[in-house]
Amino acid sequence: MYADLRFSGSSVFTLGFATSDSPIVTFLSFSEALLGLVLVALLMAYLPTMYSAFSRREQAVNMLEVRAGNPPNPYDMLSRFHRIHGLDKLAEQWKIWEIWFADVEESHTTLPALVFFRSPRSDNSWVTSAGAVLDTAALTLSSIDIPNEMSAALCIRAGFIAFRRIADYFDISHPQNPTYPETPISITREEYDEVIRKLEAAGIPIKPDHEKAWKDFAGWRVNYDRVLLVLCTLVMAPQTPWSSDRAPKFKLPPLFIPKKKHKH
Repeated sequence: MYADLRFSGSSVFTLGFATSDSPIVTFLSFSEALLGLVLVALLMAYLPTMYSAFSRREQAVNMLEVRAGNPPNPYDMLSRFHRIHGLDKLAEQWKIWEIWFADVEESHTTLPALVFFRSPRSDNSWVTSAGAVLDTAALTLSSIDIPNEMSAALCIRAGFIAFRRIADYFDISHPQNPTYPETPISITREEYDEVIRKLEAAGIPIKPDHEKAWKDFAGWRVNYDRVLLVLCTLVMAPQTPWSSDRAPKFKLPPLFIPKKKHKH
């Protein structure tokens, strides 16, 4: 047994100090040596790919803190842009985050371990940062009295598609095509009104019909509300307003069992 293990180890780790005169054993030895090289090559390619995707994700998360505070929130992002750049400059952010959502969707379903890679800082999370961007876009479209910027709508669409596909990978249930008010959202009217009052106090133009603005905001938020909250639970995101602070408590599905063998 020891001799067999010694020979196998010599082959798989490509050390080559153990030999045999048997053709079959020699063939198996070369096969194991090749397998060892393939494993090393896969690791050399796989780990840099994962780190590259993680680095791209976290660069945007860190940059968002400059614009949206920590924890990130729509009020800080809108008021800071209004004060420094002008609200018309938000269009650039929607395009950046639309690309970010597409990248995260591809990388986090191809390499699902990335979902659980936490930010270097414990008070940051890619999920809550994305949620803050989506809420800012929803408020901009529904409540801010500026010309409609369709790139904000595309950003929201890219966001909820990415969230849903990541949730689908882990077989976490969520509404497929939710509409408001048939499907409620986790944000209350009081919470919405409080943010609107703060935005008005900061000099940001607000649409005069508050009732319609609220319904429009809820109509955007319902697309990602549930899936945002369950992903916050999945990654155990730090406390953040309008996302992880109201994430549901539920038993997460087993991660390494075929999807059809467990139910929610």
